[in-house]
Amino acid sequence: MWRIVRPDALAVLNDKMARKSLARYFAVMQNEKPAKFLIAKKLPADFGEDATLEKLWQFHGETTKQFCELEREIDLKKKNLNETPSPEKSYLDLKIAIARRMLKKCHFCVRRCGVNRLEGERGFCKCGNAITVSSIFEHMGEEPELVPSGTIFTMGCTMRCKHCQNWTISQWIENGVPYKPEKLADEVEDLRKGGCRNANLVGGEPTPWLEQWLETFKHVSVNIPVVWNSNTYYSQETAQLLAGFADVYLLDFKYGPGDCAERISEAPNYWRECTQNHLVAKEYGELIIRVLVLPNHLECCTKPILNWIAQNLGRETRVNVMFQYRPEWRAYEIPELRRRLIRDEMDRAIKLAKEAGLVNFIT
Repeated sequence: MWRIVRPDALAVLNDKMARKSLARYFAVMQNEKPAKFLIAKKLPADFGEDATLEKLWQFHGETTKQFCELEREIDLKKKNLNETPSPEKSYLDLKIAIARRMLKKCHFCVRRCGVNRLEGERGFCKCGNAITVSSIFEHMGEEPELVPSGTIFTMGCTMRCKHCQNWTISQWIENGVPYKPEKLADEVEDLRKGGCRNANLVGGEPTPWLEQWLETFKHVSVNIPVVWNSNTYYSQETAQLLAGFADVYLLDFKYGPGDCAERISEAPNYWRECTQNHLVAKEYGELIIRVLVLPNHLECCTKPILNWIAQNLGRETRVNVMFQYRPEWRAYEIPELRRRLIRDEMDRAIKLAKEAGLVNFIT
């Protein structure tokens, strides 16, 4: 059915630029290489349960280097993952242990609320300890290389975009359904067995639930690429835990270096954190960047974003210049956001992408 609804999802298999920028993703999707989380489960990490968080982080940094080498050897077919024994404690277990500690003084996102979620405290995102899901389904509306995408929408968000199109999810207007990691792992496997190309972790925002996501994939045995679908407003610690877990970073790049992020989304220092997280993502995985064009924000946001991507991540970076904006939720509070884009703005955005030198963007 998806081949009829989204013929571009079939055509993208022969898109040279898409395949070049997302080469490993395509290989995992087609079961030619293993997903990162499967490699992480095979890499020994003999850490002590009573070790300090500082020591765990130090060990994580050393083990991340080992992971990169093991991944390279597996990709070059110098080692066979299936012939590698499963250790008592793995690199993925180490990530879970660190993330579990982080729940006691939550700092998965930039806000660093510091609440103890293990004791029921809730911060800005209002997320608790049990991962809470809005919906799970085969998504046909994502980028062509992702379709059909096994999307799992979780509740809560680390930002408060006044124009949020998923505001009933991000702001907990819905109740959601709590899941245990084992049950959610079954859902992930069912998505893959049903023909989905990936597990698309989205929301809301997946960041508050990173510990639960890591635990979930400890119970996943099928080969499925993990797509981290995020607003990019996450802490440096989260960025390090994502290394060796996320295959594709599907990252929003919402605002330029001015005050737009704080004014529209209550997200101070967004540019600084977002640019840093994109650089780390490029180091450890493959990127698809979403740039949602907002009315009257082409010069302050769209232009500097596209230029920064080309200059710092490369002209061949996969970028989706999005024209889907529509006024939602509290958009009326921002005068310029009370309308949709006009054709001149769409044409201008395309021109800006070309002037930046980007050669692998879609709209």
